[in-house]
Amino acid sequence: MGKNAQILAILADGQFHSGQELAEQLGLSRSGVWKVIQNLQSRGIEVFAVQGKGYRLAQPIELLAKDQIQRNIISHRSTFPGEVVVLWEIDSTNRYLSQQSTSNADAGMTCLAEVQSAGRGRRGRTWISPLGGNVYLSQLWRFNGGPAQLSGLSLAAAIAVVRVIHQFGIKDAGLKWPNDVLIDGKKLAGILLEINGESNGPTNVVVGVGINVRLPDTVQQEIDQPVTSLEAILGRSIERNRFVAQLICELFEVYERFSERGFSAFMDQWQDLDVYLNQRINLMMPAGNIQGINRGVNLNGSLQVEYNGQIYSYQSGELSMRGQAS
Repeated sequence: MGKNAQILAILADGQFHSGQELAEQLGLSRSGVWKVIQNLQSRGIEVFAVQGKGYRLAQPIELLAKDQIQRNIISHRSTFPGEVVVLWEIDSTNRYLSQQSTSNADAGMTCLAEVQSAGRGRRGRTWISPLGGNVYLSQLWRFNGGPAQLSGLSLAAAIAVVRVIHQFGIKDAGLKWPNDVLIDGKKLAGILLEINGESNGPTNVVVGVGINVRLPDTVQQEIDQPVTSLEAILGRSIERNRFVAQLICELFEVYERFSERGFSAFMDQWQDLDVYLNQRINLMMPAGNIQGINRGVNLNGSLQVEYNGQIYSYQSGELSMRGQAS
């Protein structure tokens, strides 16, 4: 564990800790402690420094802990889904599991990190990944069929995310095609799938989930779209380890059900959660934009858009959908 992680683990309780105490515990000089504090602040961690008292966090942080996550998983499932890997920092949890999949890693592995240096979203976008407050989770699953049989899987995974958010008391969370979780038009979470397999199977799938749990104002200013977080909505702290465990369980239930029935098992749930269903939308594509009415999705998870008196189907790819202002 590096010095950043060590100091954050000490400060996680939200209490004051003197510079001398931190220096002694970490084997640093007082100036060395200050440099680590500055590094944490540059990563989005709000640390107060008060002369005569020391340092404390603006809010306590529950750091991710493998043993706590596993205990919570066991309380929800009769069988354990797979290995849980918790990292301090990595470029991308999706990339980590994609590399593991080529080494015949067991299906069911979950990777989490406190911070990502190169988190990715759809269409090559960067996923802003500040330290210690959010959920950056990726899972490896192996399906017997080929990639063509996995149409709609990202939508089904998004439903699992919303289920857990509902369980934590946010009942008005909804979905925007293909896999964004929204609250009042603000993005709360997103899903990114990476698929690799032969046409006849088997197929390795890495499901990446990013969820805003706590977003400091400085971080929100870096994001080019309206966003929100679980704690901003609830007005209280979230037990991240319990949240992650429930998310792992919900996602694995989705994979198991999808293996049996495909997206047809989830289509009605998607329609119920679609925040733009039967509303006018803008669909942005490389070849140009169209305006129409969102008529939901079909059995493949393709978006159904009505315009010029007809309904057309669109798969995700390089598409982006936006609701029109009423």
